[in-house]
Amino acid sequence: MVKHANDSGSPNAAVTKANFIKERKPKLLIPPESAGSSSSVTVIKGGVLLLECIAEGLPTPHLSWVKVTGNLPKDKSVKENFGKILKIEQVSAADEGTYQCTASNPMGRTKHEFHVHVEEPPRWIKEPEGGVYSVGTNLVLLCEAIGNPEPTIQWKLNGMPIDSRTFRGRISAREISLTNLQLQDSAVYQCEASNKHGTILASANVNVLNIAPLILTSDGENYATVVGYSAFLHCEIFASPAADIRWTKDDSVEPLSALRYELNKNGTLEIKETKKDDSGSYACWASNSVGKRAITANLDIRDATKIVITPKNPRVLKSHSILLKCQSEYDSHLKNSFKLSWRKDGDQLPVNSTQDSRIIVDMDTLFISSVTLEDQGVYMCVASTSLDSAVAESRLIVLDVPDPPEDLQLSEHQNRSVRLSWKAGASHNSPVNESIIEYEESQWEPGRWQELTQIPGNDTTALLTLAPYMNYQFRVVSVNAVGRSQPSKPSLRYATPPAAPDKNPENIRVEASEPNEMVMKWEPLKPTERNGPGLEYKVSWRQRGVETDWNEELVKKHSLTLRNTPTFVPYEIKVQAVNNLGTGPEPNVTTGYSGEDTPDAAPSGVSVDIVNSTLVKVFWFGIPRDRVRGHLKGYKVSWWKTKSMLDGKRHHPEKHHLTFVGDRNYGMIPGLEPFSEFRLTVVAYNSKGDGPESSPVVFETPEGVPEQPRFLKILNFDKDSVTLSWGLPKKANGHLTGYILQYQIINETHEIGPLSDISVANRSTLSWRLSGLSASTKYKFYVKACTAKGCGNPVTEEGLTMAQGSKGIGKISEAVNPTQKFHPIEALEPGTEYTVRLVTKNWVDNNSIFEDVIETRGRAYAGIYDGISTQGWFIGLMCAVALLTLLLLTICFVRRNKGGKYSVKEKEDLHPDPEAQSIKDEIFGEYSDSDEKPLKGSLRSINGDIKATESADSLVDYGEGEHGMFNEDGSFIGAYSGSKEKGSVESTGSSTATFPLHA
Repeated sequence: MVKHANDSGSPNAAVTKANFIKERKPKLLIPPESAGSSSSVTVIKGGVLLLECIAEGLPTPHLSWVKVTGNLPKDKSVKENFGKILKIEQVSAADEGTYQCTASNPMGRTKHEFHVHVEEPPRWIKEPEGGVYSVGTNLVLLCEAIGNPEPTIQWKLNGMPIDSRTFRGRISAREISLTNLQLQDSAVYQCEASNKHGTILASANVNVLNIAPLILTSDGENYATVVGYSAFLHCEIFASPAADIRWTKDDSVEPLSALRYELNKNGTLEIKETKKDDSGSYACWASNSVGKRAITANLDIRDATKIVITPKNPRVLKSHSILLKCQSEYDSHLKNSFKLSWRKDGDQLPVNSTQDSRIIVDMDTLFISSVTLEDQGVYMCVASTSLDSAVAESRLIVLDVPDPPEDLQLSEHQNRSVRLSWKAGASHNSPVNESIIEYEESQWEPGRWQELTQIPGNDTTALLTLAPYMNYQFRVVSVNAVGRSQPSKPSLRYATPPAAPDKNPENIRVEASEPNEMVMKWEPLKPTERNGPGLEYKVSWRQRGVETDWNEELVKKHSLTLRNTPTFVPYEIKVQAVNNLGTGPEPNVTTGYSGEDTPDAAPSGVSVDIVNSTLVKVFWFGIPRDRVRGHLKGYKVSWWKTKSMLDGKRHHPEKHHLTFVGDRNYGMIPGLEPFSEFRLTVVAYNSKGDGPESSPVVFETPEGVPEQPRFLKILNFDKDSVTLSWGLPKKANGHLTGYILQYQIINETHEIGPLSDISVANRSTLSWRLSGLSASTKYKFYVKACTAKGCGNPVTEEGLTMAQGSKGIGKISEAVNPTQKFHPIEALEPGTEYTVRLVTKNWVDNNSIFEDVIETRGRAYAGIYDGISTQGWFIGLMCAVALLTLLLLTICFVRRNKGGKYSVKEKEDLHPDPEAQSIKDEIFGEYSDSDEKPLKGSLRSINGDIKATESADSLVDYGEGEHGMFNEDGSFIGAYSGSKEKGSVESTGSSTATFPLHA
């Protein structure tokens, strides 16, 4: 009721009433609320479930459905009529449970539960099965059914219920069993299952018969299996009464009884783990009271299939290739059915015989090129035949460098250290054996990564020692047996605070400078050694042995030059690192010397000891230390020939030098000319140059053995004698005392006779007639010159004596300059016919490698050139030749004064000098450059009297001078030395007759 404004409360006042709609909470109409809060509902399995819920209230209630005992089946449940009806189709046992309907509005809510039960009619799980049975066997019939409610089972015989009291068999809820069946047990047995929802019926026809054995397997059955497998020979029997079964082999009447033979209940014979000798013919015998019957079966045992994969479990580097080979053996009878296939991790690999694919499967081979990590796995080769199969496996392991480390973390931060930790990447089948930690510093060398440390093993953390005043970032590289991983991603940056230097510069030294200055140098500190800003070097120095304070100077570069210092004086030097935060440790003291100058004193007491005709030993007293004025490098010996003792002829001085390194007081001078006078001086030298020369010392070399005679000619041959002529040696190396003439018989097989000697005591004798020779015999002749020192190398020649009644046959050999176009032959007999042979030889190291021969015949003329010396044209020609010769000598003399600027080898080739050979002989033992090679058996007798003078001095006694050195074979090379001769060059003899040669 609402009161109005003019309502005074008097009885006469008018009253107006208003009606309001009253809100109320939900009330269920279906199901009726009076039915309580729950109700039961039954539904048939496979049917439709309908649950209805209608409610009233104000405001209109909202309806919702849930399944209390589970979830609503979304696939087959729907809500109809605005949620008032819940519909579930094709109900199953899973839909059984409690469903709840809720009606709600602001005034409250009301609930109702539906207990749903799902029932079903009976259905069979196991139905009884009939059949034909033989007399005396047993029968069991099974019958099982399910339903809701659970169905009841009733057995019937030919349509009538079975009375268990009169039935001779046993009956239970699920089976009937009869033992020792008889003919009268044949019937129709039925099983009936029923509940309130229906009834079902199943029948089994049982026929009991009296039958002789029937063998259902066909006659002549053939079987085959492989060794080691089981073989099954089938023998299906039907008989009534039941038959006895036995197996025999190869016409034997005895049954099989071995342990490997097993007869199954159905008559099948099983042969376990077959062998080759199990092959044969088998008979199956079946018998009962009605009859007997047999069948035969043939069994063949084949070889088992075998395979193997090579290589077994290979380990392959990534990007390399691998070839797997499947080797197989199988029975030849199974060839047509044999098959090979490849699998990877159980999956079939397709056959691919083209070269386009990276993985190629071709029959018994599997090739993988450019192996990847994904190729890793188990590869199987499967071989199969119609009887068996075999499998071989090989696990492919792919090796690769590790994956880069990850997740770099910094911890334990200190001024000069930090701990770095990381996670290792995949090792790819090769364990990590080392981790390399690198750093990059942004202040001094930005962008340049350098190795900081190496961590052995597979540790994933390291405490890093750091330098002050650096801004670091780190990365890690993992290493395994394959190689190095890619670097990890960099860590965060870590800056260390500055500090005073921890070390001072190293390698402090004084380098060569001018005589009155000193340049001090040192290795500057590396950026990682600066430790802070403002790096400088404090240099301290003072003269050693002088009581004075240290001189100091701060420099930023790594050198300091002092001027006006005394020459070659020792100084004590210190260099200390300094930065804005302090100084480095107390530096070490280094001794250095101020600038050098050339020595100002000459060696004294120079003397010479004669070793032999080509070798002397020089002695001297070294100069005082204070006169060296620097670091002594060694001494130089200079010498030059002044005259020959043989003819007293003076020589233009041509100096030769040898250098002897170190502080020593003697040296060996080789390669001198025998029988000559020399002068010699010694100087000391340092890095600045040579000091003054000592006073010259004069010495003379003794006589030596002479060189070989210039030529040896056979002037005339008779049947038992020969006339020989020879030339003087080019260098006598002393006073000639005479010649030694030797000869011996030789033949084409190089067998030789004894050597005969003749001494020619007259040095002026240059020819000799030998008599008492054998006719028609080949001889070899030797001539060598001698001095009081001994005899030199021989010159040789060969010739053949005449036969009885023949004229003399001689042979003359002369060397011809290759540029000549004609050559006169002397010492010929006028009117005698001669054969002239021109032999062109090409030489390589004194050995002719091929010869061209041109031969002609001619007669020597008599008197054709008589009185030629009186002809005017001849005199003019000789004058011209003399003038040309003088000109050539002048040119050679000028060139010689230039010091021989051409190479030693060139000089040797242009000017052969047998003295050089003599030098080698006397210093290093026997050595011959003769073109002639001694025959077998003659070397001892020919050279036995040529004895070398051996030196007791080591090669270290010889110098290393600018003009004198030793080559690899130990021979001495100098500007003064010649070369060995390239062959035996013979001079012409003397005769008035000449023979013009035309080829």
